Amino acid sequence: MLVVENLSVSYGAIRALRGVSFHVGGGEIVALIGANGAGKSTILNTISGIVRPLGGSIGYEGEEITRQPPHRIVARGVCQVPEGRRVFGRMSVQENLEMGGYTLAGGKELARGIERAFALFPLLAERRRQAARTLSGGEQQMLAIARALMSSPRLLLLDEPSMGLAPLLVERIFEIIAAISRDGTTILLVEQNASMALAVAHRAYVLESGEVVLSGAAGELARNPEVRRAYLGE
Repeated sequence: MLVVENLSVSYGAIRALRGVSFHVGGGEIVALIGANGAGKSTILNTISGIVRPLGGSIGYEGEEITRQPPHRIVARGVCQVPEGRRVFGRMSVQENLEMGGYTLAGGKELARGIERAFALFPLLAERRRQAARTLSGGEQQMLAIARALMSSPRLLLLDEPSMGLAPLLVERIFEIIAAISRDGTTILLVEQNASMALAVAHRAYVLESGEVVLSGAAGELARNPEVRRAYLGE
């Protein structure tokens, strides 16, 4: 579904990505793990069209999307849940969902999307008229994911979904990620909680200083001594 080849990105004099290549197959959960500053979020932002690469290519469902604008990439079926949630704080839960559904054809489609979101996140249904800024961190993360799902993406980009959440909420978020995958959505997951990411993913890539240094089946990487020492606290 997604093929990234030799991707390079710079922020001024700082090289964020150095010839990164990887792929994501349809129906997979693929995790990108690594320390802060490794380039994980830059990869997602470049796929989404927010960041322009210096070089390399991004292929999605057989067509190059490397320099397409973000709104066209969303319309093609790629949607990102950004790091830090970035919900519209003054808007209600329902209004946030409606913003996520801006690509939908009409009111009936929008209503069906909101119904699906509330089925997946019943707590949001209870808070539908509440301002997003008054939600807890976990509730905001649920809203950010639900908002992204409103456009019925075929590829969901998740950026640090567990950041700042209590352990019980982290488990709940990863249960939701697994459920979204079972429903047929392909997922590219950026996550510093390597243990949880490797537990839910099919495959993973390890990044260091803007380069892929390890890749393989998630279970194999979870048993790799280097990965266990560097990212699993062992």
